[in-house]
Order: sequence, then structure tokens, then C-alpha cells
Amino acid sequence: MEALVLTGLKKLEKQDIEKPTLKPDEVLIHTAFAGVCGTDHALYAGEPGSADAVPPIVLGHENSGVVKEIGSAVTNVKVGDRVSVDPNIYCGQCKFCHTGRPELCEHLDAVGVTRDGGFEEYFTAPASVVYPIPDNVDLKSAAIVEPISCAIHGMKLLKPSPYQKALVIGDGFMGELFVQILQAYGIHQVDLAGIVDEKLKMNKDLFNVKNTYNTAKGDKIPAGEYDVVIEAVGRPETQESAIEASARGGQVLMFGVGGPDAKFEMNTYEVFQKQLTIQGSFINPNAFEDSLALLSSGKLNVKPLMSHELTLDQVDDFVNGRLGVVSKAVVKIGGEEA
Repeated sequence: MEALVLTGLKKLEKQDIEKPTLKPDEVLIHTAFAGVCGTDHALYAGEPGSADAVPPIVLGHENSGVVKEIGSAVTNVKVGDRVSVDPNIYCGQCKFCHTGRPELCEHLDAVGVTRDGGFEEYFTAPASVVYPIPDNVDLKSAAIVEPISCAIHGMKLLKPSPYQKALVIGDGFMGELFVQILQAYGIHQVDLAGIVDEKLKMNKDLFNVKNTYNTAKGDKIPAGEYDVVIEAVGRPETQESAIEASARGGQVLMFGVGGPDAKFEMNTYEVFQKQLTIQGSFINPNAFEDSLALLSSGKLNVKPLMSHELTLDQVDDFVNGRLGVVSKAVVKIGGEEA
């Protein structure tokens, strides 16, 4: 079968490899679509992801497809089911798994990171992380349930209330997801700061953003205005802006992935005086069902956010920046007919 294999540092090779064989608790999935994530960029460049990827490995931890075969112990899905896969596989035995914090698992495995993922025609996953998708959700949208679920996990770490005002810093794909998710959770006003006029306008026109700020053009984010601030960039300057924008009693979600050695400064008195909650967020435990429900309900519309549909041959161009500005890329493997 056809697969795109990470064979070394910044080396992706298209190869013909054996179709994987099933264990009793596993599902064989014919890949329909696979999203390309910032984590894939990092793993390609030899940087850490949710776990270490050791070449040769097939990336692709955001994916959807159709069940082609099930192991003898599988009961939750059947052949022919349309599914999406939560890539994260927890050990269930470490102290974090035992205390209800599996995202911090000390022995995390992940489809498309530590075991072959969706950049191939067929892949396997434990049945425990395979989710049937609702009939009204297409396979292309279902390929990005994983990033949606990461945002949902972040929301679950906060305490949103309808009266609150929220600001999202970052008009990339994850920031745009948060714009809609915050409103789905009942927050009455969501504003967006970014650097691309077209994206800011789209979110205002389509997704009820009230105020936008183009910081690349000198727009100033109001200080002390927002009850909830989502930092979805991961750069020191935007992390500092998130703290400054927060109101008294505010909650700041540091969602953007910073560099391993990056640091930002904050005024410790401001944290004290505002009684701030500053929250990190890592991966996506127990969030797939909510994510699928949001897609099915229509409260989350991801189609306008997907800017590129790629083939496996184009993935290398994408991760090397040769495709220009990309909001969200999805790789078509088998497509809706998978």
C-alpha cells in the first residue's frame, strides 16, 4: 500500500509498504482524509510532539476513514462504519492515569506519532480510541476532530459563563476554532486579534466576532478588558499580550505551543492584583464525543477554515513552506468514497 514515511530529519519518502495486520483489540481503517498539524511540522523538524516520533514512522494523527476489518475482541464498531480516531493512547497504569489526568500519562503512545498514522492507505488503531461519526458529518470534517478536541479540553479547564467577554489571540486555524467554540459554550462576546485582514474579516462576517485587531498593522488590544483570553500563537509577545488583556478575575488559557526554550515576562503584581488564573492545556482527554456533537449540531462550521486539500505528494512542499499561506491543510487519501 502507498504511504508517506518520515525516514529521518526533514525526510519524507513515498513508499510501498505492507498493509498492517490486526491485533484482537484493533481496528483496520481505510484512510479517507488526514489533517496536517503543527505537531507534524515539529516532528518533521526533529522537535518534540505529544511524544517522540522515531523514524521510520508514518505521521498523520488527525484522520478519518472507514472500518475495513475488526479484531476478534472489538465490539464498539463494525466493518463499514465511518470513523474518526483519537490518536492518544494512555497506559492506564501511571499515577496521572490513576488520578484522572490521562493527558499527562507517563507512557503515552499516539497514532501518527509513536505508531503509524493516517498518511497511508490503511492504518490500525485500538478500538478504544475509534469513534463512529454522525451521519450528517462528512469524512473531511471528521478528519479534524482531533484539533477540535484539543480546544474542547482547553475549554473544560476553564469556567466560562455567558456574561463574559472573550478574546482570542491568533487567527490561525486553532484560534479560529476557538472563536466558534467559545460561542458554543455560551460566551456572549468574542473578539479576535490576528495579523491577516482576510481572516479577521471572515470571522467577523461568518462567525459573529464583534471586534477585530490586526496587530501587524498596529492595532492595540485593550488592556484589562477580557474575562477569558485564549492565547493561540505560542510566542512570548502574544503571551504577554494575553496577560495584559485580561480583566480582574480573568482566565488566560495558554494554548499556543511555544518553543521548548521560549520564555515570556509578566508582572507578578498584576497576576496577584487581578487574581488571574493562567492555565496550560495539553492534548485532548475525554473530548471526542463533545467535538463530534458540536460538528453534528452545526454549532461548529469547519469547512471555511480548511484552505488546502493536498495529495501525499504535496505534503513535503507544505511542511517546507512552499505552498505559501495555509490556514488548514487536509490530505485526501481515499476521500469520501473510502
